[in-house]
Amino acid sequence: MNILWRMIQMKIKHLLRLNDDAESEEEVIAGIRAGVEFRGARLWILIIAVFVASLGLNTNSAAVIIGAMLISPLMGPIIGIGLGLGIYDFELLRKSARNYIVTTIFSIFTATIYFLISPYSEARSELLARTAPTIYDVLIALCGGLAGIIALGSKSQRWGNVIPGVAIATALMPPLCTVGYGISTFTWSYAAGALYLFIINTIFIVVATFIGATFIMRFHKRTFVDRSKELRVRRISTSIIVATIIPSLILTFSMVRKSYFDQKVTQFIQNELHFPKTHIVSYSSDYNNKSFDVVMIGAAVDSIQLRVANEKMPFYGLEDVVMQVVQSSDADGNDMMDKLRNDKNAILHDKEIIVSQQKQIAELEEKLAKYSHAESMAGEVYDELRLLYPQIAEIVIAKGKNAKSKEEVIALLVLSDKMSDEELARMKDWLKLRSRIKQLRIEILQH
Repeated sequence: MNILWRMIQMKIKHLLRLNDDAESEEEVIAGIRAGVEFRGARLWILIIAVFVASLGLNTNSAAVIIGAMLISPLMGPIIGIGLGLGIYDFELLRKSARNYIVTTIFSIFTATIYFLISPYSEARSELLARTAPTIYDVLIALCGGLAGIIALGSKSQRWGNVIPGVAIATALMPPLCTVGYGISTFTWSYAAGALYLFIINTIFIVVATFIGATFIMRFHKRTFVDRSKELRVRRISTSIIVATIIPSLILTFSMVRKSYFDQKVTQFIQNELHFPKTHIVSYSSDYNNKSFDVVMIGAAVDSIQLRVANEKMPFYGLEDVVMQVVQSSDADGNDMMDKLRNDKNAILHDKEIIVSQQKQIAELEEKLAKYSHAESMAGEVYDELRLLYPQIAEIVIAKGKNAKSKEEVIALLVLSDKMSDEELARMKDWLKLRSRIKQLRIEILQH
């Protein structure tokens, strides 16, 4: 049994080993160092990517936003900061931090300019999604950063789709554009929330890169000839690492607690606030003030029922949490439900009308196309007919109706000279074939 377990362990280690596919450490560091610099074409690409992302947020287009994240080179300085901390390269760290600040300022400034001149100032769902970071954003940034540094250190994955995938998943560009929107519209809560999300993503990508470079890829630490300088650089790097990791742990802990609180509130409401003929319209929780609000409509819930539900809150971990219930009267609730049903029926009726109108429009467009085709056909075939049959002086093609009131297309040909019956038959066959009009009636008029 022990032999089997050791064989399984060896197989797993073989599958997870990175050495076989590892790029040389010098190549990886040189590549990351090159991606840190922001000037010339790289800075212009960043500015264009900001415009594209702002357009995507403005038009609520996820595809455009994803395209902007693929274009954006924002990941370079952030990975450079993490690697600089991991290998004690203070020069790389300083250069990366400087360029990170430059890219952040340029991105926010460009987005602000865009939203100042944009005719549309409404905050759409794609933009609002970047104003309230959650614990999932932390996990995404952490996992994305780990995937990024491992891919950069791999020969087979370095030029693959991992880095673009990380850029999409961690979403660095949209929050900066949202900051610009908040500044341009003086919506400071949006700007603060989006900047908070951007900083969270930055911190955890840096932490992930540091972990990957130090413990997974095991890059060599930089050595110095001057021992005192080496100690100073390591002391500064260690201080920055601690200053980065401690806030990230605090942020994570705070987000976990808030997420846990929201989850417990939801469970309590779903399990304990079910009353006959009463409907919960909405609810919201406030972790900072330890409270949540519930809006109900329908039959009124008396104070005894609410007190019984309130006494069960400690079982959900909601001690000292205040529940505020807003109720409408039964009549108001019924009126609201009737109104919702009537609105729904009205919407369905409107949809039926729209479908019917679209069908009529399609039929009219088809008829118009046939009419336009018939009108233009005379000009198209006149020269060909004159070449084949010089006797034709004039041709008119138009829509009409026959004796049975059925629509058909009439071609009126005016002849300047007589044609034999054989020539007329051959000319009619040619005209029907050339016009591709099935219901074509040909009338001959002698000039």
